[in-house]
Amino acid sequence: MNAQVRRAGGTVWAAAAWGAGVLALLLGLPPAASRRLPDRLATHWGAGGRPDDSMPLWAAALFPALVWLVLMLVVTFLARRPGGATGPAPRGWAGVTLASGGVFLAGGQASIVWANLDKSTWRDADSVTPWVVSIFAIALAAGVLAWLALRRPADGAQGVTSGPGMRIPADQQLAWFARTSNRGLTMAATVTGITGLALLAAGYGGLFSLHPALFAPFALAALAFLGCSSVQVRVSERGMKVTFGPLGWPGRHWPVKDIDSARVEHRTPAQVGGWGYRLSGLGTTVMVRGGQCLVIRAKGKDFAVSVDDAERGAALLNSLREESRTNSPAAEDTSH
Repeated sequence: MNAQVRRAGGTVWAAAAWGAGVLALLLGLPPAASRRLPDRLATHWGAGGRPDDSMPLWAAALFPALVWLVLMLVVTFLARRPGGATGPAPRGWAGVTLASGGVFLAGGQASIVWANLDKSTWRDADSVTPWVVSIFAIALAAGVLAWLALRRPADGAQGVTSGPGMRIPADQQLAWFARTSNRGLTMAATVTGITGLALLAAGYGGLFSLHPALFAPFALAALAFLGCSSVQVRVSERGMKVTFGPLGWPGRHWPVKDIDSARVEHRTPAQVGGWGYRLSGLGTTVMVRGGQCLVIRAKGKDFAVSVDDAERGAALLNSLREESRTNSPAAEDTSH
């Protein structure tokens, strides 16, 4: 299974977990606060921020959940059309739609619960105008982050032939790009992120006293899992650049002149001490999945990254290193 297929599978599982989490939040938040809510909930506000329409509690929970289900079905149908698996749908507009739509609906549900909390009748519900402004901003930010996370690598990167080295024509510049992801870590990031979001929404909804200690650990864990869930490696005449997570940040870069050699090794999480950014007797290893790793020797230290097609990356790095040393002023002086 190649990197593109693995990444697609991880994205599908993450989208499924996100969809299920948002659905559970939409359905569960009103019943969870039912003891502090009136029989009917204000669900629409008119001019002046006064409520002008209501729904029974069960309908207030079911209606946004149905909207979310329809949205997910439409996105899934369009993404699975012929060409959808390789086109921009699942990694572009679909991701933006699910991210921003889920945040908007979940925030809207939390605002409705908060506005009706401890009111004797729905007509006494508070205004939700401040909530609406905040929800729009957060949903927009979620959509932007989803677009950045799911965008494709820049087109035009040219693959190279396998082997320990190769001859690079003088009039050509070659580049190699590879990406590897871990479905389990992506799922862990999604689950912990949804849990933190649910606690935050429930706290704002008034189910309990909101305190950072309740949701901050889940947010930090989600970021940690997300940062270790994927790695991208690019090799070009500028050297090797390794970036982490779906946003491609943070990253590390080695110029060609600093790389002594490049090779391929088979490593496992047990050998390097686990998943993620690991320090061990083997040096530094970015362990996303066990197996083939691209290993470079730079300034007397080893750096390894688990990535598919590592042999091509090592071959290109070795060739670029030799070319750089051959064309260096010191090499030219020696030749004379």
